Amino acid sequence: MQSIKTAVVVNPVSGNGKAGRCWPEIAKAFEDEGISIVFKFTQKPGDATAFTRSYLYEGYELIVAVGGDGTANEVINGFFEHGETINREAAAAFISTGTGSDLIRTLGTPRDFSGMVKHIARSPVRTIDLGKVKYINNRGTGETGYFINIAGLGLDGDTVARVNRASKAMGGFLSFLWATVISLLLYRNQPMAITVDNELIYEGPVTVVVAGNGRYFGGGMNIAPRAKMDDGFFDIIILRNLSKADLLLNLPSVYKGKHINNPKILFLQGKEVKITSPGNALLNLDGEQPGKAPAEMQIMPLALNIKS
Repeated sequence: MQSIKTAVVVNPVSGNGKAGRCWPEIAKAFEDEGISIVFKFTQKPGDATAFTRSYLYEGYELIVAVGGDGTANEVINGFFEHGETINREAAAAFISTGTGSDLIRTLGTPRDFSGMVKHIARSPVRTIDLGKVKYINNRGTGETGYFINIAGLGLDGDTVARVNRASKAMGGFLSFLWATVISLLLYRNQPMAITVDNELIYEGPVTVVVAGNGRYFGGGMNIAPRAKMDDGFFDIIILRNLSKADLLLNLPSVYKGKHINNPKILFLQGKEVKITSPGNALLNLDGEQPGKAPAEMQIMPLALNIKS
């Protein structure tokens, strides 16, 4: 590990300021493992992507994201520029201080900072899939980006927008649970047409549609319980026009990953998902809410090296 040039990108406001408060403890954990690092603190959206690109061009071989799932998303986007990988041999790693911490649930990363750093230091490099997504951003123009965990439209986009507008002082689980219940009461199912691998799968009112590379979203909901991050496929889950009563009754089963047996829920695998909507179907992208439909997701097999 010592021979790997390591840079750390820190989002100090992640987790209601947890990353900034805990950075001395995290930095000491790197020191205790004998890992020499350079680091930068982000100040605004987009900094983590820019810092990652800069570090990769400077020859750093491991980029560690310290923050939430949104910070992880920005960092993995920094591995690409103009649609090309900057350094195919470089790797990413993740120390979660965020509200949801859904990415590390799938990766199996320890939750304590010392354990996270030890895991990064001692785990082998492995290669996982990523998702590439085209969508309409919140400024109303087309945008292309990448995601490591989950992209979804509908209720989850509405929920993430609500979480990100509110204080995270309650912690990840309660923040997302509160936002989910409020969204359940206010959300109206959106009309969508969903095509998977060039086949129209469903057209009609949709509660949630998810393209999962990882398994969890929403602060611990096991939305895609069979998803594998290196199998070359998305796990696609479509909740078709569920009523508010259906959603409330089935919410506990989503946390347990038991919901895919519900006859109103479609489950399939695919490599490309296209979603159109005449409504206002908001996009959830790795725990951020950057835009809305129409959206296209494409799997990128074995596109990123990680240490986890």
